Amino acid sequence: MRYLTPEIVKNKQIVMRVDFNVDFDNRGNIIDDFRIQRTLPTIKFLQDNQAKKIILISHLGRPQEENNFQKFTLKPIQLYLEKLLDKKVYFIEDFLKEKQEINEIPSGNIILLENIRFYPGEEKNDINFAKQLSELGDLYINEAFSVSHHQAASLNAITKFLPAYAGFLLKEEIDSLDKIKNISGGKLVIILGGAKIKDKLPLIDAFINKAQYVLVGGALANTIIKSWNFEVGKSWIDQDMLEQAK
Repeated sequence: MRYLTPEIVKNKQIVMRVDFNVDFDNRGNIIDDFRIQRTLPTIKFLQDNQAKKIILISHLGRPQEENNFQKFTLKPIQLYLEKLLDKKVYFIEDFLKEKQEINEIPSGNIILLENIRFYPGEEKNDINFAKQLSELGDLYINEAFSVSHHQAASLNAITKFLPAYAGFLLKEEIDSLDKIKNISGGKLVIILGGAKIKDKLPLIDAFINKAQYVLVGGALANTIIKSWNFEVGKSWIDQDMLEQAK
């Protein structure tokens, strides 16, 4: 995996995949900006080292499944990011139709694309869609560790067209995992939560014989408990993964 240096990013147009998949309250306010805050060191590094433009790509929710695009717009995140950076952030509603507008934005600026999952090609890991994304920049940075295992155009296929680098957050997470993997002597306890058991099963398999305990909670635990034929009431479970969870 390649890592960032000042020489690599200078005068380059950067396409950076981030994870701004945050929750909002009923007034449209961001409840927890942790994921946004964690990308700021990489953004500021790019600014300080004269990156030409920084084009940010993120998803929010699952708009295709809910068929509700307005609910999942990244426009509120653009406004929030402007406050954090104390700098204008340009917002592009449809990069496929606004490539000229992107080209006309002056160097030294930050651009946020609309929710990448608005495009069907994203979750299909469509190679042609990824190529169109890649044409926006000179190099690609992955700063979205939490979804890096997904087979999506902005995470996987795009790396076939652009030189790819790990952002500071991604590097930090990988280094942390490496440290965990090297722990020995029965001193390791793994705690897993979340809802998507499909994403967590590989982690459970990886650590089940290494950790002293693997503890699961939340919806992840509900699905496993249900797979053992125990009742979980009205708690959410992943029906499609009951067999694999046994």
